[in-house]
Amino acid sequence: MRGGRPVAEAEAEVKAAGGGRGAQLERSGLRHGWTTGACATAATTAAYTALLCGEFPDPVTVELPKGQRPAFALAGEELTADRAMAAVVKDAGDDPDVTHGAVVRATVRLLPPGGGVVFRAGPGVGTVTRPGLPLAVGEPAINPVPRQMMRDHIAAVAARHGGAGDVEVEISVDHGEEIARSTWNPRLGILGGLSILGTTGIVVPYSCSAWIDSIRRGVDVARAAGRTHVAGCTGSTSEKVAVAVHGLPEDALLDMGDFAGAVLKYLRRHPVDRLTVAGGFAKLSKLAAGHLDLHSSRSQVDKGFLAELARRGGADEELAAAVAAANTGLEAVQLCMARGVPLGDLVAAAAQDTALGVLRGAPVSVDVLCIDRAGTIVGRAVPRGPRER
Repeated sequence: MRGGRPVAEAEAEVKAAGGGRGAQLERSGLRHGWTTGACATAATTAAYTALLCGEFPDPVTVELPKGQRPAFALAGEELTADRAMAAVVKDAGDDPDVTHGAVVRATVRLLPPGGGVVFRAGPGVGTVTRPGLPLAVGEPAINPVPRQMMRDHIAAVAARHGGAGDVEVEISVDHGEEIARSTWNPRLGILGGLSILGTTGIVVPYSCSAWIDSIRRGVDVARAAGRTHVAGCTGSTSEKVAVAVHGLPEDALLDMGDFAGAVLKYLRRHPVDRLTVAGGFAKLSKLAAGHLDLHSSRSQVDKGFLAELARRGGADEELAAAVAAANTGLEAVQLCMARGVPLGDLVAAAAQDTALGVLRGAPVSVDVLCIDRAGTIVGRAVPRGPRER
């Protein structure tokens, strides 16, 4: 028995379900869903196919970034001589997502040769009006990964049916402007509607009790497999970074999501030699400030706290004021990087302090990786154990 749980029981889970995010979701008993980005890709693929062939594929199958091939039924379709529109209803699975049931539409129009793929925000999709986001001011709020998914599928449809792939893609969401009032978009300066989001195409459901239990089982599985180094990651991008930096196997990866406290408290009772905490800069700035639940509805990025850290790192008052007024955590770290102030490293060190405090002397060393949305490391803290606090 390790840490109060029979070894045979945990090892059986290893053999039955493997490790990593997929197995953790399976053990949670929750049904996953599809992101707005996946729905927009499906609608775009169907619309462009109809524009070239005269018929809508229904259901329409798309390939997600990790190779899954879900099929989406069409909720609406329109075809004229110069444009095609297809609609998909978003299914968020068991996640309490405000966009569950929303109708995502893609209207595709042909462009002259050499026009490329141009994205437009239709009704219910927002426009970026402030810096600090992964899109330029004035761009439709269609995030980089969904854009790439749509480009890839447009190219595939063009190759199959003799098209040029030069199209305008307008994405809209029925009642999106109203739904967006229940999100952080207005505060972030995304006006007019929702963002089209997703890095994997899959919505991972976060029922607190079920997901925290799955985190615990993930630790049990890693320990039963003899892993001495695990990584608690806030999402798929940080998971890829942890694997790239440390070469960790799948069963050493914990999908921590927003539940940093759950990982730390369970490792306090069932320790491993080393924990890597990997996540987006904004989420880990919350951990740095002492928050253990990183969900946007339960904790926010404290710009005043970031400004104080920046001062400790050598920022003058002008830069500190700019950090305090930044639109997002990402903008704050970018401002500091441009001036040579290591805000990312300072946040990583403060997050490490919080983690070691929760571990309360358990024999676990902790290192931290802070990343931006593209997966670039913007801050890190080298491994430190309880005796080095």
